[in-house]
Amino acid sequence: MYSKYKAMVLSCIDPRFQPIVFNYLNKKKLKGKYSSFTIAGSAIGVTSLKFKKWHKTFWDNLETSIKLHKIKKLIVINHQDCGAAKILNGKREFQKYENQIHKESFKKIKKIFKKKHPKLKIETILISLNKKIHKI
Repeated sequence: MYSKYKAMVLSCIDPRFQPIVFNYLNKKKLKGKYSSFTIAGSAIGVTSLKFKKWHKTFWDNLETSIKLHKIKKLIVINHQDCGAAKILNGKREFQKYENQIHKESFKKIKKIFKKKHPKLKIETILISLNKKIHKI
């Protein structure tokens, strides 16, 4: 029954990007074939020390999805103009540091994921404000 599932998708709670994420996953023929975990900041929310209390919940949920749905891939989708990135950025000029924050969160989640699940795949994506998808 669960063998049809292919991936777990980690994405942000921002309502502006929900339709973009949904459409992207449909275009990749993943409709009905993924588990979903949505949290503020996506990779930022599960890697930054600022949101440390959230980390265990994500990793426990991922473990459950792997066991129940036999997923083979984690798809991580961040987006520009992210509120969690702004919180993490503090008082620095946001435009200057935002891409660095996303790239760092992707680097951290890849490192943790590969250590925990070396045989599984991970894909990281950044959605721009003009709705373009960028694989990072």
